[in-house]
Amino acid sequence: MAYFPPEIEDSVIAMTNLEADRRRPAIDGWKPMGRVEFRAYVGLLVLAGVYRSRGEACESLWDAKSGRSVFRAAMPLKTFRAYSSALRFDDREARRAVRGEGGGGGGGGGYDKLAPIRAVWDEWCARLPAMYRPGPEVTVDERLVPFRGRCPFRQYMPSKPARYGIKIWVACDARSSYAWKMQVYTGKPDKRGPPEKHLAARVVLDLTEGLPPGRNVTCDNFFTSRELADRLFRERGHTVLGTLRANRPEIPRELRCVKGRAVGSVESVVLAGSAPRGEGAGGGGGRGPDTIILSYVAKKNKNVLLLTTAPRYHRRSGPEPRPSRRSISNGKSNSNSGGGGGGKPPLVLHYNRTKGGVDNLDKVVSTYSCRRKTCRWPVALFHNMVDVAAYNAFVLWREIHPDWMAGKLNRRRLFLERLGKALARPMIEARALARGGGGGGGGGGRGGRVAARGTTATTTTTTTNTEADEADDADATPRDSSPVKRRRCRVCPRSKDVKTKILCRECRAHVCINCAVTYCPNCAASRNADFVVTRAPLGGVLTTPTPP
Repeated sequence: MAYFPPEIEDSVIAMTNLEADRRRPAIDGWKPMGRVEFRAYVGLLVLAGVYRSRGEACESLWDAKSGRSVFRAAMPLKTFRAYSSALRFDDREARRAVRGEGGGGGGGGGYDKLAPIRAVWDEWCARLPAMYRPGPEVTVDERLVPFRGRCPFRQYMPSKPARYGIKIWVACDARSSYAWKMQVYTGKPDKRGPPEKHLAARVVLDLTEGLPPGRNVTCDNFFTSRELADRLFRERGHTVLGTLRANRPEIPRELRCVKGRAVGSVESVVLAGSAPRGEGAGGGGGRGPDTIILSYVAKKNKNVLLLTTAPRYHRRSGPEPRPSRRSISNGKSNSNSGGGGGGKPPLVLHYNRTKGGVDNLDKVVSTYSCRRKTCRWPVALFHNMVDVAAYNAFVLWREIHPDWMAGKLNRRRLFLERLGKALARPMIEARALARGGGGGGGGGGRGGRVAARGTTATTTTTTTNTEADEADDADATPRDSSPVKRRRCRVCPRSKDVKTKILCRECRAHVCINCAVTYCPNCAASRNADFVVTRAPLGGVLTTPTPP
């Protein structure tokens, strides 16, 4: 919970409890929220994302047969729904009073559109750059948090998969995709006023504030301009690399024309640095940087324009040598080489390597997203905060422990699963103690209550799925990465092709829930002579007839 310090936890807990106290009638299943309950709630959200249950109904997650025992062990379904319903990040009554004093709901410039989550968002964003120092390549781009409900600054972006949602400007490390700084776009300050001027330059300067000098900032044609490159070099000491729109005034006329040019041809110009308009504060000196503008014909009548202030490209802007047929046949050719003329210029290859930092962040976050269906945009933004914080934590863990599960492709999934269970474990242990059980993390639901009342020594050896998972997470044995596979039931006819994950405790044979017989721990202990004890998904005991 490094990205959710006690200040954020206490604020969310206080506002959630305040909202629940104001509800009349009271919320069904409500229990006062504390730090243990809040962390368990966040842990269950993370686990729901790990199990790819983003669109799955809560009843299915808590179901005794098809669900996961960790959800039932952590908290009842009613309590989870109550917390989701009452989750708040500010006092809405105080917000309404401030809005009324500021001039009402006319969309004036004095009202903060992000007020329902502003305090939590600012505190959370301040934690992102404090944990990580980006490398030499930084990417600036926009993200879209999917949301189709009512929101005063909801955006429509047809190029994004979700199309509708909340736009967020992001600066992240190009190599690791660590989200270093984020900023929500809330639209025009005044609904009836003119649009903001120099929005792109202002966003890049805000996102690179505090970034150590000497970085190269890669951005797309929405942000790139010569004016931004000059300001970023003078004020922050950074260089810029990005694509240009063809209507930019700084592009020479000879670079815009592509008629008669061969595919793969490259032309470039160097614009001398301009004199400063005022006193500069950065490491760029009194004179602006020399700017390279490159034109590359990628396809017929397809002109790619790039701008950079990186000094390493002042002497070298031509295309890479085209690989020979032998190198292509041996699989050693550059995958980015052009198909018609020579290879792509180094500037284009550099841009292709560093442009996808934010897009990769979008991809990895959406893979195990904890996003749940909601009609309130602050909750949708909070779910995205949990997703980004979980990924950033994984990046930090990978940097600190580079040899952890090296070579495995599911490292992030195992990390998130451990993270979710670690957050929910105190709540599971507290519930087990409240029911009278001595162990930690017993199974939930009816089976958990039966196991908590066990009186014989033999029944304590029968554990639930949750206990087994936690025991597996306690050490880094190979069993972590090799879960039980679904196989055909040993008892059912082969023609039915019934698959199951339940294993017999003695012979480790697969047996489905329909073929197994359920007994309480006491009865199962007395029938051990005729039956084999099996671990049940409900937290109780399944027994199957001993195979002949």
